[in-house]
Amino acid sequence: MAAPAQQRRAQRGRSRSERTADSRQLILDATLDCLYELGYARTTTLTIQARAGVSRGRLLHHFPSREGLLVAACSYLSSTYLAELEDRAAEAWRNFSGSDVERLDRAVDMAWSTHRQKFFWGSIELWTAARNDERLRAALHPAERRIGTAIQHLLNTMFGPRFSSHPRFPMVCELMLTSMRGVALTYAFSPHAHSDDPHLPMWREITYLLLDENSHA
Repeated sequence: MAAPAQQRRAQRGRSRSERTADSRQLILDATLDCLYELGYARTTTLTIQARAGVSRGRLLHHFPSREGLLVAACSYLSSTYLAELEDRAAEAWRNFSGSDVERLDRAVDMAWSTHRQKFFWGSIELWTAARNDERLRAALHPAERRIGTAIQHLLNTMFGPRFSSHPRFPMVCELMLTSMRGVALTYAFSPHAHSDDPHLPMWREITYLLLDENSHA
């Protein structure tokens, strides 16, 4: 008799854990949707709660502060997306037989693709708001360090050991990402196709010129 009772208790425990995980995921997804669609100022906990379809108590149980919730949502999605992109990059390069130019072009294209994702725009909303919000700034700093590490791992994978070991590689990454971030911001008021951006050929050419093995210092 004891075994079935224990089994029922275990099943109930798993169900509660699953419900908890599901509600947390709903809240994170709803938060990022609100940030992306409404902006920072209009993304309130009440708006998120309504979008997620959870109770007030459930939302506060997972995320007691608005700042922590907003940062967690962007951090979660960006980390998940970057990890998936890194896996795809590793798989793509495993049997790659193209030229150096083709590999660098594809790596640059992949880096640019991250700047049209929902988490990028959510991060921009938080960065802008953090300028005058000390609590948000304090919550954002550790998350940004973790994301920065994930981005560096991704870049190393996308470019591969040959190019990522080049002494100019850190400089290339810094210049490329800061430039892409600035260009991407213009899409907030002038949206157009990312694949046709006039800066893309320039990023490709500059990357090749700086990482060309013939100029290896």
